[in-house]
Amino acid sequence: MDAPSSWDALRKQARKLEAQLDEQMNSYRKLVSSKGSAKVDSDENDLESGIERLLDQLQQVSLQMQAWVSSGGSEMVSHTLTRHQEILQDLRQEFHRLRSSLRAKQEHASLLDDFREFDRTRLDLEEGADSSDQALLREHATINRSTGQVDTVISQAQATLGTLVFQRSTFGGINSKLTNVSSRLPTVNNILASIKRKKSMDTIILSLVASVCTFLIFVYWLTK
Repeated sequence: MDAPSSWDALRKQARKLEAQLDEQMNSYRKLVSSKGSAKVDSDENDLESGIERLLDQLQQVSLQMQAWVSSGGSEMVSHTLTRHQEILQDLRQEFHRLRSSLRAKQEHASLLDDFREFDRTRLDLEEGADSSDQALLREHATINRSTGQVDTVISQAQATLGTLVFQRSTFGGINSKLTNVSSRLPTVNNILASIKRKKSMDTIILSLVASVCTFLIFVYWLTK
């Protein structure tokens, strides 16, 4: 991507990328709402890759705009940068939410397929077969169902981890803004320090709760 030489060029490029992302996100929303199978097709992968590429490009433009502001931009320019950063954050957050929802639908469809396979196996057993074959088929059905449950637990843990990482990034942006406020208004340093301590404690508690829940789910599956 060529580096723009002026603030106006940076702003136009940011708007262009935001418009492209809006179009791609609309297509992705339709895909998520209509998804009903566990199969991952090429269109889905291409769409996700395209959105991620546009988000990365918009992030690079935002960094260039940040450098421009740091070199002595006006208050209006700083406000414009903040607005573009908020748009980028909103788009990235919605993309992560939609992708998590899509993965959950795929896992649900996969589990339904496993249960249907289990029901077909059970019916075959009821129709009568050799006792050793019955045992093997039961074992095979049980393994398939257990594998699906393990995949679900892993997916839930990954989704939780992704949420925590995104929240950490969000808190980092808030922390940067609070630091700027602190440098301009020294009288609020004590209040900001208290907020930071509470934010850190909330993050630790959230991480512990997520870890304990994941562990309990895994232990529950092992004890079934």
